[in-house]
Amino acid sequence: MNNRIAHRFTSLKETGRKALIPFVTAGDPSASVTLEMITGLEAAGADIIELGMPYSDPLADGPVLQRAAQRALEAGMTPNAYFHLIKEARRRTELPLVGLVYVNTLFQYGWEAFGQQAADAGMDGLIIPDLPLESRYYHGKPLTPLPVTEIRLVAPTSKHRIQQIAGEAQGFLYCIASLGVTGARQGLSENLIPFMEEVSRHSACPTALGFGISSPEMIQQIRCLADSFIVGSALVAALENGIQAEKGVQPALNFIRELREALDKETGEV
Repeated sequence: MNNRIAHRFTSLKETGRKALIPFVTAGDPSASVTLEMITGLEAAGADIIELGMPYSDPLADGPVLQRAAQRALEAGMTPNAYFHLIKEARRRTELPLVGLVYVNTLFQYGWEAFGQQAADAGMDGLIIPDLPLESRYYHGKPLTPLPVTEIRLVAPTSKHRIQQIAGEAQGFLYCIASLGVTGARQGLSENLIPFMEEVSRHSACPTALGFGISSPEMIQQIRCLADSFIVGSALVAALENGIQAEKGVQPALNFIRELREALDKETGEV
């Protein structure tokens, strides 16, 4: 199994920096724009890139990501097109690439077949947001481990399950910062600090905070709580607005540069 994720976090730890993980929907509004975003995100300071496989009924996604998925599906994004996009992206970057895929897509394609195709294409990890730890069965049989790192999610509502989820985490542990679906928020939960403290007690993996991070000010405010930060809806909204205003990907990339600067302020990087 490829160790790009582990190597990235190791190198960041040596310099005291935090990881920035932007999320984009593959194929939104086209595959060529996604590839342009990947190249631009690396130059803007991304450490890992999360690529969402568009799905018609994304249970964890708010309106911004739902619109992005619909645009990508209408543009012809399919699992095979997704794998082709990953291959093209891998030719352009050595950054870790992590997919976000809803479980029904894997079952329809074939659990093992999807995992192998993802690995062959150059994907390093996979997030399956609607597959709880206790539900890793299909037709009564345990699901086989995938040949890419499976990124676990943990939420404040996980409660007594936090220890088990955190203890089995690999790559990094996706910590959900706010309840509900994805979407930019003006503020985060007052229970975020004790939640992250409990997660850190049980996990040897780097932690990543996601869901609701919307500004450089917010990310700097919470930078001490995790090893990395996932930014999705706010970035996708910036891309959506940039495309509509005929400014292309630049507003979205500028937003990521601002987040990178905010994360680096206390490390002497800026």
